[in-house]
Amino acid sequence: MPKMKSNRGAAKTFRKTASGKFKRKSAYKSHILTSKSTKRKRKLRRDTLVSESENKRVRIMMQ
Repeated sequence: MPKMKSNRGAAKTFRKTASGKFKRKSAYKSHILTSKSTKRKRKLRRDTLVSESENKRVRIMMQ
């Protein structure tokens, strides 16, 4: 039986942390930035963790 292929889109989107969680970029930072405040855009630069409910799905895609 052949090896499982990882989802290449997921592999480019998520990064695994040392503790086994997954990091992701914040959404809402791509366009229409003039209507967003400077504070909001600054906070959107940071990476966030994938929620616990989505962790299993991301782990399967990354295999």
